[in-house]
Amino acid sequence: MNTEESRAPGRICPLHYRYEPKAFASAAAADLTNLDVLYVVGGLYGNVLALREVMRVFDQESGRKAMIFNGDFHWFDIDPDTFAEVQSKVLSFHAIRGNVETELADRTASENVGCGCAYPSWVDDAIVDRSNQILMRLKQDLTPTIQTQLGALPMWRRADVAGFKVAVVHGDATSLAGWGFAQEQLRETSHHQQVARWFEAAEVDAFASTHTCLPVFQAMANPSGPNSRWVFNNGAAGMSNFKGNQAGHFTRISQRPLIAGASNLGIQTGHVFVDLVAIETDQNAVQAQFLSQWPEGSDAHHSYYARLCAGPAYAEHQVIRHVT
Repeated sequence: MNTEESRAPGRICPLHYRYEPKAFASAAAADLTNLDVLYVVGGLYGNVLALREVMRVFDQESGRKAMIFNGDFHWFDIDPDTFAEVQSKVLSFHAIRGNVETELADRTASENVGCGCAYPSWVDDAIVDRSNQILMRLKQDLTPTIQTQLGALPMWRRADVAGFKVAVVHGDATSLAGWGFAQEQLRETSHHQQVARWFEAAEVDAFASTHTCLPVFQAMANPSGPNSRWVFNNGAAGMSNFKGNQAGHFTRISQRPLIAGASNLGIQTGHVFVDLVAIETDQNAVQAQFLSQWPEGSDAHHSYYARLCAGPAYAEHQVIRHVT
């Protein structure tokens, strides 16, 4: 990607999106410490039916528990009532802002960053342009109160599950819109050294992320401990993650294993169980709700409807990757 392309709306990563990995080397807040179970729900994308189902499942968990929505919980929800329900329910839990919420909150438009996705070069320009248009449409009906609520959200959180230290981010270890935890990037062994440096500075056992739309659980070598460090990217909670599978997914981290029979992909690291859990919803209802807001010919329909119906060209066996 040349310099001009990297500064185009939708590809820009603004300075105010950034933070240092060492920021995570701090204690978690009291209400996110000594948890029995943590749900990390990223990329809800305004799918209110998926939101209701995640809340239902979370309500069945026992013990000390927390749920963090790690950004981009708005996107397809241009219907005012749907947007209001997503906003109120998400903000009743822990939440951080993704690029969508950050740009929705921005009243200055001092830098034309478009959707704020910071798309890498492998993403087609037409997809970038449509994402910019979706963001503009979503922003039309916002009130100052909503913008203030979104702007007040942090860019990251720290949580501890039975002593297992988790940095919850939207993008990666340095930016709210970073692609360093994308499955495409994590395939490159040359990138692993950079990720290892992030872990050393952050002093955590895992990063839980989203943003890049495809899930991956990547193990990283840990020179200072017996267990691997992990990147847990849930892909999208509000949209299909696998070919032929219409469910969205979230990340569950717990000292208890997932109940038998639940649809998941998971690992155990030390005494902690981590699962990519499917969100089972009525897909006909999900598609109908999408079409009521984004009919055929619209930007979101062009970019996402086929994926909602059939899934991306990505398979479940590609998710869990151990240290090589």
